[in-house]
Amino acid sequence: MITDARRGHRLPVSTYRLQVTADFDLDEVAALADYVTELGADWLYLSPLLQATRGSSHGYDVVDHGAVDVERGGAAALERAVHAARARQLGVLVDIVPNHVGVADPAQNRMWWLLLRDGADGEAAAWFDVDWAFGAGRVRLPVLGDELSQVIADGHVALLPRGVDDQPEPGAAVRVYDTLYPLRTDSALSDDDDLSSAATITRILDAQHYELMHWRRADAELNYRRFFAVNTLAAIRVENDAVFAESHREIVRWVREGLADGIRVDHPDGLLDPGGYLDRLAEVTDHAPVWVEKILEGDEQLPVAWQAAGTTGYDALASIDRVLVDPAGRAALGALDAQLRGDDIPLDWHALIRRTKRKVADTILRSEVLRLEREPPAPASGEHPIDDAADALAELLACFPVYRSYLPVGAEHLAEAVAAARRSRPDLDAAITALEPLLADPEQPVARRFQQTSGMVMAKGVEDTAFYRVSRLASLTEVGADPAEFSVDVDEFHRRQAMRQAAYPASLTTLSTHDTKRGEDTRARIHVLAEVPEAWQTLLTELREAAPIGDGPFENLLWESLVGAWPVDAERAHAYAEKASREAGTSTTWTEPNADFEERMHAAIDTVLAGGALTDLVSDFVAAIAPAGWSNGLAAKLLQLTGPGIPDVYQGSELWETSLVDPDNRRPVDYEVRRSLLARLDEGWLPDVDASGAAKLLVTSRALRARRDRAELFTRYAPLPVIGEAARHAVALDRGGAVAIATRLPVGLDARGGFGDTRIVLPQRAVVDVLSGRHYDGGELRLDDVLRPYPVALLLEVER
Repeated sequence: MITDARRGHRLPVSTYRLQVTADFDLDEVAALADYVTELGADWLYLSPLLQATRGSSHGYDVVDHGAVDVERGGAAALERAVHAARARQLGVLVDIVPNHVGVADPAQNRMWWLLLRDGADGEAAAWFDVDWAFGAGRVRLPVLGDELSQVIADGHVALLPRGVDDQPEPGAAVRVYDTLYPLRTDSALSDDDDLSSAATITRILDAQHYELMHWRRADAELNYRRFFAVNTLAAIRVENDAVFAESHREIVRWVREGLADGIRVDHPDGLLDPGGYLDRLAEVTDHAPVWVEKILEGDEQLPVAWQAAGTTGYDALASIDRVLVDPAGRAALGALDAQLRGDDIPLDWHALIRRTKRKVADTILRSEVLRLEREPPAPASGEHPIDDAADALAELLACFPVYRSYLPVGAEHLAEAVAAARRSRPDLDAAITALEPLLADPEQPVARRFQQTSGMVMAKGVEDTAFYRVSRLASLTEVGADPAEFSVDVDEFHRRQAMRQAAYPASLTTLSTHDTKRGEDTRARIHVLAEVPEAWQTLLTELREAAPIGDGPFENLLWESLVGAWPVDAERAHAYAEKASREAGTSTTWTEPNADFEERMHAAIDTVLAGGALTDLVSDFVAAIAPAGWSNGLAAKLLQLTGPGIPDVYQGSELWETSLVDPDNRRPVDYEVRRSLLARLDEGWLPDVDASGAAKLLVTSRALRARRDRAELFTRYAPLPVIGEAARHAVALDRGGAVAIATRLPVGLDARGGFGDTRIVLPQRAVVDVLSGRHYDGGELRLDDVLRPYPVALLLEVER
């Protein structure tokens, strides 16, 4: 067991993430505790558990902060799950959502219901971030498919003078489509009214504290803060003491009663004051360990003042991926991407994201920009408002280099954005000059809101748009990663790992999550394309000629992704293609689907999956690169599980994790297969590296058990020199008695006939490879001897 020496709290050695749903509830979690222990993980890591919108598959749309979700088993099932965990000495990490709540159905969320019923003067007004003045005292609800008058005329609105039995508070209500909304307590509904007449309905609705409007108006006219651009996730104001206390009451109970040992904080960048929030959370939980879902850009570091053990691990994912990518493929794949775009030069990633972020700021997040425009103080007598303020604010958001600042920390990022915006839009110099001192002052409301907004623009403009427009190598477009960085060499990888060990040794590390764009082994196979770029171009050309779609970069991205996940069934492939193409927004969009393009796209997928010549073509290509992909997958897993930080294993990823973007990465996991394979491994079976994934289960279980049972061997991080002619094909490290060795660039290694005389040098003491079972006396070890039958090895000092 590892403890936080400063606070005495237990820290995990590793975690196993579970998506708790109605179909995999807390009793299923309890039943899995023995397997997680046998696998070697140290803590259970559970997705959000508070009451969410009925039918929610993810739990990030909380509607009641005072209850455990009944569809996930309720409070009693949580206690059973924790009891099962404790019986196996497992800790429990829970995921919480302080930034927003689910408001798709007001009848399920009492505070949202009260806000709509009572307006700005009601008790719920303190909960939500509403610009009442902009809405003329009303919350704008973009829930209609047409103008209100037409929706009424079509019979989709019904007044209910006595409401319904299961609404949060008694009183009159109105049903719009299938959703219930409250009416003010003083709504004038008399017996003389014709409640079905358009005039009566219109009069009543016009008098409410909310305005029902067409969903298309949300882009520019919304007046409440959301999670990104999701209208059904309304942000709450946890900076308000009463809101914090009520929204965390149940969470604090879990910690104080021993139901939770640690907390994962979802999207802290959306909060007004993330550091202050973490201070308050530490205070009420007696400094229980906390990990934050913070996306770091480049060399950006987690704010030192934050009371957090570290991040949720995307930063580690990016480095592990890139050390496994062959830099030699950069030019050829970049040229292919440029050719598909009809350009002469490779894509400029940073120019692209400035454009996509600006597009987002001008469209789906326009309402947030316009709210920023309304925030600066009123001009003094004789002064004038800032001309072009909205345009300048949008440009500054587009140029902001990281998710957000935490003024005064991060002021240099604002300075960088100001300089970049002046270069890109010199015509806005006067507005930028006027805004700069306001945005740099942490006491200014516009500065505080700008910090909350910049992360929204980054996420929607980069992760949810630009990532789908970059096709050079699809495995590089992952959450927390910079696609402009094609690969890193072994020395740079070691430098980053040593920094992680020194700065945040208790930070989580991950390879797959419920939010990754592609599963870890999908990416591992796509990495291989950097070693065989000419073969990939040949296959892509044949696919585009036989099954044309009409968008070259998207076709490259699509077929790379499907090759990475192959074999893939039609339902998964079509769902991925629809989401990826609409997120890219180059040939079709969510709001304006291009029927002709999407018909060609789905027809192409059907053709490739039909079982004919194209299916064989793809299958043959995958068969040729699959072994190298498996080698990459095992290497990534070993580097993650044995590297600095606390490794998290996403549910089911102990076998090959070949998922695509959500919801594909949240599919049910077959644990009976995993239990059976693990039992065979424990009987001494050494599986082949093949499609079963049993070799990955071997690596995962042995590495996790080593971390848990031989913690004294994982106390430092030291690069281990690899000596010889094929040194570039291995990564080796010493954790203080545990030595991990992983193959990289396996296609090139095979082409040169193996490692030859390449070797490592260990102290003269007995070690055992816990994967193969072979023993060594230390000293010089040839990699051709050590890295068989597996492309990875984990050498542990033999216990005396």
